[in-house]
Amino acid sequence: MSPISAAKSPAGTTPSTPSSAHDGPADATPHTLRSQVVVLTGASSGIGRATALAFAAQGASLALAARNQEALQSLATECEAAGARALAVPTDVTDPAAMAALAESAIAHFGHVDMWINNVGVGAVGRFEETPLASHRRVVEANLLGHMHGAYAIVPHFRERGRGTLVNMISLGGWVATPYATAYTASKFGIRGFSESLRAELAEFPGIHVCEVFPTFVDSPGMSHGANYSGHRVAPPPPVLDPRRVAASLVSLATRPRARTYIGAPARPGILMHALAPNLMARVLGWVGGAAMRRAAPAAHSDGNLFEPSRGCAIDGGFRSERKTKPTDAVWLGLGAIAAVTAFALFSRNARSTR
Repeated sequence: MSPISAAKSPAGTTPSTPSSAHDGPADATPHTLRSQVVVLTGASSGIGRATALAFAAQGASLALAARNQEALQSLATECEAAGARALAVPTDVTDPAAMAALAESAIAHFGHVDMWINNVGVGAVGRFEETPLASHRRVVEANLLGHMHGAYAIVPHFRERGRGTLVNMISLGGWVATPYATAYTASKFGIRGFSESLRAELAEFPGIHVCEVFPTFVDSPGMSHGANYSGHRVAPPPPVLDPRRVAASLVSLATRPRARTYIGAPARPGILMHALAPNLMARVLGWVGGAAMRRAAPAAHSDGNLFEPSRGCAIDGGFRSERKTKPTDAVWLGLGAIAAVTAFALFSRNARSTR
């Protein structure tokens, strides 16, 4: 799969020749993003596009991957106009050979890779037994195996250099099960386990970081692009995040890597509630999801972008509203309050038992 280059090089040099700022001692840490090379999958729209532009604004060099060749080319051109070097590589993350080729292209073009962001995420909404098994499988292949393919392609390079940052985009769904999105939930739980296991394996390399990112629902085109077998129009529950806020968090990991990053107010209450009362959490989310589905407008069944590229390349999904408070917000606040009360009750009980 041949890459589409939108990179510019100064006269007399080639993009594949790394500068001395790129390849210092193994324990050196780049102080500016201008010295870093970033590979980003799922770059064509939503969080991916916002992230590419955020890195480009800081002067980082970018290898951009997605299935939509036209969207990639336009993004690479836009990044280049912002002053960055960009390489567009059409890639399907479910194909391990394509992911290996992506890593090889980035290394050959820029000389090395500092950061690899596994950003692809697809979903299929609908009752488990009413969603085609092939669609469940495709969600797991794209999300979980896609992240593993990316890590498999780049970790040897990080080991060789003694440093590098691998970012796995997960979501709150990696902690809190999402009804009517069983394969998505399974894949996100799987990515979290994979990340923790890989981080343990790489513990002997303090310069190699495995970062997990857990945003709550984001106002990106992802849900509109996804498969829908529910018979109803679906939308993320409020509050939804601006994709640029998630992009800013990803950019920050380039200079300050962290094992886990949580983005959005409901993240911690949701995780705490799931840890303390998982059955109650499941019942509440099932009730909320079912009620929202019944109120939603009808929609035709669609495979979305599971088996073909997304056609849009927008950053925003159009789900945000000027309303400050919505019914679902109260649910998240209620869950947080229940979690706090449950935690206090458990703490008090344990304290009494130790007396």
